[in-house]
Order: sequence, then structure tokens, then C-alpha cells
Amino acid sequence: MEFQPDHGGPLQDVRIVDASRLVAGNMLTCVLGDMGADVIKVEEPGRGDPLRDWRTKGVSVHWKVYGRNKRSLTLDLRKPAGRELLLRLVADAHVFVENFRPGKLEKLGLGPDVLLERNPDLIVVRISGWGQTGPYASRPGYGTLVEAMSGFAALNGFEDRPPVLPPLALADMVAGLYGAVAVLVALRYREVGSGRGQVIDLPLFDPLFSLMSAEAGIYRLTGQIKRRTGSRSNSSAPRNVYRTKDGRWLALSASMQVMAERLFRAMGREDLIEDPRFRTNADRLANVEELDRIVQDFIEQRTLAENLAFFEQAGVTVAPVYDIAQILEDPHFRERQVIVEMPDADMGTIPMHNVVPRLSASPGSLRRPAPALGEHTEEILTALGLSSDDVRRLRADGVI
Repeated sequence: MEFQPDHGGPLQDVRIVDASRLVAGNMLTCVLGDMGADVIKVEEPGRGDPLRDWRTKGVSVHWKVYGRNKRSLTLDLRKPAGRELLLRLVADAHVFVENFRPGKLEKLGLGPDVLLERNPDLIVVRISGWGQTGPYASRPGYGTLVEAMSGFAALNGFEDRPPVLPPLALADMVAGLYGAVAVLVALRYREVGSGRGQVIDLPLFDPLFSLMSAEAGIYRLTGQIKRRTGSRSNSSAPRNVYRTKDGRWLALSASMQVMAERLFRAMGREDLIEDPRFRTNADRLANVEELDRIVQDFIEQRTLAENLAFFEQAGVTVAPVYDIAQILEDPHFRERQVIVEMPDADMGTIPMHNVVPRLSASPGSLRRPAPALGEHTEEILTALGLSSDDVRRLRADGVI
């Protein structure tokens, strides 16, 4: 698949200035960039976004994926000339994204009041760990800390082992997705509401906690803190991963009564439907250890392929546990181009996720690869009215 530089998109008239670093802001602007927004990535001269430093065998894979559909401009915001150029840039922008620690933007003289005075229509997205207000506002806001304090780690893993943090930047990514929605809402409000911009307070904590918000109500009702259950569920049983005869893993979920009964019939254990240990979901949860042993004993007699064919025929909800190599080879995902191979200077081609979601009338596109540091600096500054001599002076002064 090739990049489509001339493809527009539903957000092709939206300009975003992204001064954030690492994951949350890059996820946010990647989503909007995929839908056609003109994303200008503001980076520190000589260093760039630290996401570029997440390298595998010397290759900045994360940057190549989440930096796509963006242009790179280097600006030193510690210098007055750099700050003035940023203000000129946001004067014609629709959205500004940042993730400085709360108060830092104000110390630079670039607080929301200054930005909105320069452009009253501007939408200012402020990403932080804990929010712009409150006792924790000035604390470091790394996703790992949020994943620990949000309750996620306390629920994740096994009861007899330590809490488990996610193996990816989960808090950042969820915040980025929420942030993309928030920007679209703010753009719509500006269009049909006040016609003015606003500030979006986007901490990493709130979006991640929203995924587990029901836990607060459950705790209020029961007075009990849920224990870690591994791959099991506190809400329904059976739900787990089971080892197959050939050493693979099968995921199974019977979250509805009809599915549990269908599973029992398929296994030739119709007697379990009326067994007082397993008659209702509450019964099954209370006796989940014994239930899992019964299911495991059945599954381990067959290979993964045999289990998949058997349960599919019976209408029981199962799926194989895939690693990335198996995802890349799966014919369904290949046919739908869930993963696309894009041209890349380091790897020849690089696999990455396609545009999500798929719109029938106004689809997004992959228009350009992730830029080299400062690749579009002169192009962007020239469009602001600077001459080639101006650009050379700024470069000599270390502003760009």
C-alpha cells in the first residue's frame, strides 16, 4: 500500500498544532490526522519528541506509527522568538495540544489566556497526569503512575501474585482516544454553539478510571474490594483461557446463561445445566475452580484447531490466543487490511494499523509517513510569511 498525499478527509480543513510529547498527545493527533487534519508537530530542536527515542534495533517504530500524517516543525519555546512563532502559528490554527506539567505553559507566557487572546476560536487541549487543578496537579504524570493509582493494576493479575501493570502505554492511549472525541465535540460546539474556542482539561487518570467506574458502585454495595482473578471474570463464568493438546491457548467466554448451557451440551455434560453448583451464573462463580477444571479437562484433549472447529460447529464463543506473528498471518485481518504495509526508509516497508474507524462516505487515509525531525520547518515558516533569510537567522540563533 502507498501513502496517498492528495487524499483529503473529513477534517482536511482543521489545523492542529501539537506541542505534546510521548504517547497521549501523539495518539490524539494521530487519530485526527488520519481523518485529514493538518497536524503540525512542534518539537525541540536537536532532540525532538522523546517518542523518537523508543527504538528497536535502532529504529523508531513507535514514532513511525503514531507520527504518521504529521508535519514536523522545530521550535525552542524557551526563546522569546520561538514563543512568538508559536503564537503566530496558533493564530490560524483550530486546535493546540500540549502536555507540559500544569503551570509550565503559563511560565512560558503561553497560558490559555494568552493563546485565546491571540485566537479566541482556538481549542486548547491540556494533557496531564492528574488534571490542571487539585492536590496532585503538580505531580509527575506518567501513565505507569496513573495505571497504578486508577485501580487498574490492583485488579490485573492473579490473587497470589503482585499487581500487574499493562504491557503498553494504556493510560496514555485511552486518554488520547478520549481527547480526540473531546476535540471533535469542541469543534462542533464552536460551529453550532458559541462560535468560540475553549480549554479541554484532559488528565490521564480520568479516562482510564472511566473504564472501571462500575467498581465504585460495586464497592458501595458490597463493602468488599475485588480480588485479582487472572483471566477469569468477577461477573460471569466460565471465562478463561485454556491450554490445548498442542500447547496453544483457547479463550472462552460464556457470559450469558444460554451460552453456558450451550457449552455444557457441546461437551456432552448436559447434567451440569441442572447441577446446583453450576445452574446459575452466581452458582458458577461460586464454584469457578471446579468448573474451570471440567472445561480444561475437555479442551486439553484436542488441539487448538480441533477445539476451534468443534466449538464453532456448536455455536460456543471461543477464539485462539494470538501473538503478533499470528495476527499478521490471519486471513481475515489480511483481507480487511487491518494491518497495512507502508513504505519506510529504514525497513523498506513497515506494518502498522490502518485508519480506525472506517467511514463509508468520508474515510480517512494515510497521506504521509512520520516526518524526520524538523522536516517541514522551512515550509511551515515560509507559509507564515518568513523569508529564507529569516529562517537562516532563526536556525543560526538556535530558535529552530
